[in-house]
Amino acid sequence: MALAAVEGGDRTVVAEGVLPGRSASERLVPEIRRLLEGAGWRLAELAAVVVVHGPGSFTGVRVGLSAAKGLSEAGGVALIAVSRLALLANAVGEAGLVHAVLDAGRGEFYYGAYEGGRCLREALLTGAEVAAAVVGSGVVVACEAKVAEGLPGLKISMVPEPVAASALSIALERLERGEVDDAAVVDANYLRRTDFEIQQRLESRAAMGRGAE
Repeated sequence: MALAAVEGGDRTVVAEGVLPGRSASERLVPEIRRLLEGAGWRLAELAAVVVVHGPGSFTGVRVGLSAAKGLSEAGGVALIAVSRLALLANAVGEAGLVHAVLDAGRGEFYYGAYEGGRCLREALLTGAEVAAAVVGSGVVVACEAKVAEGLPGLKISMVPEPVAASALSIALERLERGEVDDAAVVDANYLRRTDFEIQQRLESRAAMGRGAE
């Protein structure tokens, strides 16, 4: 889990920190306090609290989002939740169509389609579904070797894993437009399949099993 603080219109990163996965839940709030104190800021002076709310590790997403919502409400400051797929799409600096792909495990992928920074779609897809989604146009971008290994037929632009500061450029643009989230209702971006999709997959597997008998 990573943290960063940015100051001023020039978006200067004034403080950064990284927490090991297993200790993140215990150390997150103290580390945020340390960063604020190091920058000489008080919580209420912040323009906004920014959080990457998934998709990703359920525990990491839940811990980060809970802390961000608590800080937003305690300090009376704006909250901006950013998708991890949006960070990935933004990393290539492409104004056209970008297909962002993250590994979701078990042969599935988190997929996001973005154009000009605008989200067109986010979903949890199989490899075949990703291949079908990217046909036609656009750049496919990933930051994990597992994505390239799991989608060998696709031409993928590999970029470094987005860091906390990567979210701040997107968040500041949203803040300037007055696009903030309601801490009371914003939720984790887990990208789970709907009950209907799960039922369809089960029925399809059952039909394939009957056909093989």
